This record gives sequence, C-alpha cells and structure tokens, in this order.
Amino acid sequence: MKIFEEKEDCFILDFDPNDSFDSEKLSSSENPESDDDVAIVHEKGQVACRDYPHPRHLCLKYPFGSTNHQLHCNNCYCYVCDVAAPCPHWTPVAYESHCEASAERRWNRLRELHRK
Repeated sequence: MKIFEEKEDCFILDFDPNDSFDSEKLSSSENPESDDDVAIVHEKGQVACRDYPHPRHLCLKYPFGSTNHQLHCNNCYCYVCDVAAPCPHWTPVAYESHCEASAERRWNRLRELHRK
C-alpha cells in the first residue's frame, strides 16, 4: 500500500476509494515502520460520528478542538437540549451557549435539568 501525504484534513488519492479492496495484497514489508502500532488501511461504510446523529462536540466534520463551536454539520445535535443543531440557545449570547457544550460535568448537570 502506498503512503499518502496528508495536507490538513485532505488526502490526495491516486486510486478510486470505492473500488473493491483486497487486504491479501497488503504486506507488512510495505510498512516503513515495523512496530506494533495500529494502522487503518481501509474504511468502508458508515461512520457513527460523521454519518449518524451525534452531539456537536463529537463531530468529525468540524472537530471540536480546532473549529468554531458554532459550526455544525447536518447530523449534529445540541448536547443539552437533544435537538438538531442549532438549538434556540446555540449562539454565544449568554454564558451557557449550547454550542460550547460537551460531556463535562457542568454540561451534564444542565442537560439533566433540561430533561426535567
């Protein structure tokens, strides 16, 4: 398997990723580092945090640690309200803007209060 140069979040492929994949053709000698690390060599099908509804802080399209938290994909939902993003409390007008919500203790408490 060839090694591809990563440019930010984009891989330049010289093959069609939708073509069939034969794992028998892979050999460990093609791995430049012979170590025990795990390497993902192929992905096919759905990915939970990309293709199904997910809380904003787990979005793969807009990584929480490196993108504006107000951004959301079509499958993001508000962690506090459990509704599709953006919820009525999404934008940073107040201290507790729901676009900032993650699985931290303070957001879990607010989430529980919202469910009552």
